Amino acid sequence: MQSPNFVILYVDQPQVSGAFYQALFDREPVESSPTFVLFVLDNGFKFGLWSRHTAKPAVAATGGGAEIVFQLEKPDAVDATHADWAGRGLSILQTPTDLDFGRTFVALDPDKHRLRVYCMNDVGNIQS
Repeated sequence: MQSPNFVILYVDQPQVSGAFYQALFDREPVESSPTFVLFVLDNGFKFGLWSRHTAKPAVAATGGGAEIVFQLEKPDAVDATHADWAGRGLSILQTPTDLDFGRTFVALDPDKHRLRVYCMNDVGNIQS
């Protein structure tokens, strides 16, 4: 089986969400229309934002049922990213905390999709 290389979030307003992720990713989308915005990240992973009002088949789910996860190298980078994102006005669901897997926090995008930032503990470190 091939590895996934593309995720699509269903959003209320693709252009609003696109502007949010453009600032978060510090990159321009490769495609942008009123109903769909697409980013291609440095590792080739594709990140799409599709209008929940025009997706076929119809979308029943809303944000919050999954997480977009960002792995960082050091615990203090988690704290710095939290400070940056909070300063940008992102809604913070969980402030930086130490859990069994490492240091983490959770923010929300405009559609309430969860954005988890973490640094894995050295013990049992999963390779990316």
